[in-house]
Amino acid sequence: MIDILSYFRQRTSSGSHLLTAPVLSSSLILSLILQSNVAFSDEKSSSDQPSSEEKHTAIQLPDPTKQLPLDDLRKFTEVFDRIKKTYVEEVDDTTLLNNAIKGMLSGLDPHSAYLEPKAFDDLQESTSGQFGGLGIEVGQEDGYVKIISPIDDTPAQKAGVEAGDLIIKLDDTPVKGMSLDEAVKLMRGKPGEPIVLTIAREGENGPIEIKIVRDIIKVTSVKTKLLEPGYGYLRITQFQAQTGEDFDKGLDKLIKENESELNGLVLDLRNNPGGVLQAAVAVSDSLLDDGLIVYTEGRIKSSQLRFSATPGDKLNGKPVVILINGGSASASEIVSGALQDQKRAIIMGTDSFGKGSVQTVMQLNEEYGLKLTTARYYTPSGRSIQALGIEPDIEVKRAKLTEVQSSTFFKESDLAGHLSNGDAEKEAEATSDDKAKEQKSLLDRDFQLREAVSLLKGLTIFGNRD
Repeated sequence: MIDILSYFRQRTSSGSHLLTAPVLSSSLILSLILQSNVAFSDEKSSSDQPSSEEKHTAIQLPDPTKQLPLDDLRKFTEVFDRIKKTYVEEVDDTTLLNNAIKGMLSGLDPHSAYLEPKAFDDLQESTSGQFGGLGIEVGQEDGYVKIISPIDDTPAQKAGVEAGDLIIKLDDTPVKGMSLDEAVKLMRGKPGEPIVLTIAREGENGPIEIKIVRDIIKVTSVKTKLLEPGYGYLRITQFQAQTGEDFDKGLDKLIKENESELNGLVLDLRNNPGGVLQAAVAVSDSLLDDGLIVYTEGRIKSSQLRFSATPGDKLNGKPVVILINGGSASASEIVSGALQDQKRAIIMGTDSFGKGSVQTVMQLNEEYGLKLTTARYYTPSGRSIQALGIEPDIEVKRAKLTEVQSSTFFKESDLAGHLSNGDAEKEAEATSDDKAKEQKSLLDRDFQLREAVSLLKGLTIFGNRD
């Protein structure tokens, strides 16, 4: 391919009637790229015809009649030229243009990104349920990597990483000014390789160092447990492609274990970073008979969608309590917002993360693509939760419950010669029930879950009154 930059520099130095050199030369280059869809490629000559895929993905102006911002283009091309001439090391044009694209996208919002080779594989891994790394969902805040939430049963979660932590160093490498993609690459590695995360955590006096050993991350998106007879617990760790189907199977399993219909369900979406939109719709649909679940609005027609429930509530209207916190994001907020607006569930916990935008992956060619924010999503009542989050109906913060030791009281049964009840007294069973102990231990450890179960019991008692 002809070196367009050299060509125009030769034109400017030979006395052609151009405004300034080298500024206008670069402006002309950019204009040619935008108006003529010139493709930069090291493998094709200038006479090669673009393929049908390249024609489809070539960059075009949305409105050909719109005037280009010439002053801004001059500024861009002057910076481009000065880097080429004066940077301490020689930088090729492709690297500079790729960096310009990255900056253009990262400046829009924290979720839009330029997808370089292998990035598509990373996206597929995160939604398929198996990938290598530490097991954390991350974003960016003030130049640092922010942990949205650790994924259950992963090295990060077991090491004590918490939602809201800011990563300030990866081993000995500061992350300030590093792109999110670069930070993720450093955190990924071979299973068994350790990495030290230096994090800043609210409430701590100084940075904390956490050593984590990388592993293959296998995410089980749906976990179930029968807390007490009649009361089920279902946790969704992440919304993957198969989560809707797994959710239905999980409910069927709880009902089978209970040997009858459940009295109520706790749906735990705490520290769930979100995932596939369709999975969130499927979960909501399983608990609704009808009505709107979520809708999206964007500038293009394909980003204007509406999703409604189909007949069939798998719990037949039995009460549902949803647990959320600051690590509940995206698809978790879709489910919470839909069931809250439709008065199908009570939301308990603390405010959610507040990611109310939809990203679309657009393929440019076989190796490169864009992840671009194309829409905002809205709950059935028209709420946009972007940067606000879902507010719980009942706020319950994390806490530790300590039972107060009280003095022993005498009862009627302790009195000598007390009157019997009239029924045959049953001897207490000496054998311990390990399963019951495990369930009680879970409720003792998790104050928010304990409050959710107490609420379900109250709703059941109230609903059973004549």
